[in-house]
Amino acid sequence: MIGVYIHIPFCDHICYYCDFPKVLKIGQPVDLYLKCLLKEIKKGLKIRCQKDIKSIYIGGGTPSALSEGQLIYLLDGLNQIFDISQIQDFTIETNPNDLQNYDKLQIMYRYGIRRLSIGAQSFSNNTLKRIGRNHDCNSIIQAVHNAQKIGFKNISLDLMFRLPGQSFEEFKENISQALKLNVTHLSIYSLILEQHTVFHNLLLEHRLVLPTPENDRQMYSYAMKVLKQNGWHQYEISNFCFANHESLHNKIYWHNDDYYGFGAGAHAHFGNVRIQNKQVINDYIHDLENDEMPILKNHFLTLQEQIEEEMFLRLRLNQGVDLKKSSQKLRIDLLQLYQKQIKKLIAEGLIEYKNERIFLTENGRYIANDVFSEFLLG
Repeated sequence: MIGVYIHIPFCDHICYYCDFPKVLKIGQPVDLYLKCLLKEIKKGLKIRCQKDIKSIYIGGGTPSALSEGQLIYLLDGLNQIFDISQIQDFTIETNPNDLQNYDKLQIMYRYGIRRLSIGAQSFSNNTLKRIGRNHDCNSIIQAVHNAQKIGFKNISLDLMFRLPGQSFEEFKENISQALKLNVTHLSIYSLILEQHTVFHNLLLEHRLVLPTPENDRQMYSYAMKVLKQNGWHQYEISNFCFANHESLHNKIYWHNDDYYGFGAGAHAHFGNVRIQNKQVINDYIHDLENDEMPILKNHFLTLQEQIEEEMFLRLRLNQGVDLKKSSQKLRIDLLQLYQKQIKKLIAEGLIEYKNERIFLTENGRYIANDVFSEFLLG
């Protein structure tokens, strides 16, 4: 199964924690970008000649920041390129404010999108202001209700913890509010301070106060416990859902399978090759207007890198790494290769080994990056 990621780098507002390729929409050549994007998709599919495409994910940036006319242009173009009836997971990322607009929701639904990912982040208006979001609690609730009224049954909310000024009680209320909305999927992330973000700069200036590591762990533990009690299935470190509502597209990433990446700054993966597009929008447009693919670099993965990525990505999933299958895929005995590391991590209570699989324990999920580092071969 192959996935298609499509990047829309435009936002109406830049959040303080975001390091994804994005620009403020105002003054940008959005229409020309979309024209070039569709051209890239057609050229890319022709080059690869891949047929087994089962997921399309439109991310950003803020794809829902496109106008109604721009959304129609993009989605109509995608419907002409792909057989949407064969797509099992067609997702678009959205901002709650944009979903106050029924016309946009109807356009998305009419052109085959069936899964919405809504960037809620928090139900606390004070916290939303502190992290640079331009919506409030009521707009999240109304966005979900509007989408459900249109007919969307598969709705995911993004929530964050370890946010500046965030208390444990506030996070508990966030989980409670999310459960009341009858959505089908939750992505719950701990804040990561990325370089070149407002928050990273504030940290360097000693002006950012974050919850303690103990509070961070308490919030994550609470989310896992309460969601399980309410019938939710945790299938990945940060992702929870009701039965049959996993993100099929994101599972392609975590299974280390092949996927296309289209748009400025997008990444793709085929076999042992990773491809990165140019991120500067004008450079991206220039190449496609000159009938060239906007590739910044091709990176050919060494066997060591392939092994490490297989372990890192699959260990994120609760089902973990099937050592037999992954060994066959990579033509190397992973159990033998990592014998010492596996024995050490089992003894420390961070992973389990069962039925030829290794997977993170609950304690392992708390310090997953430390666990992953044990599988570095260099």
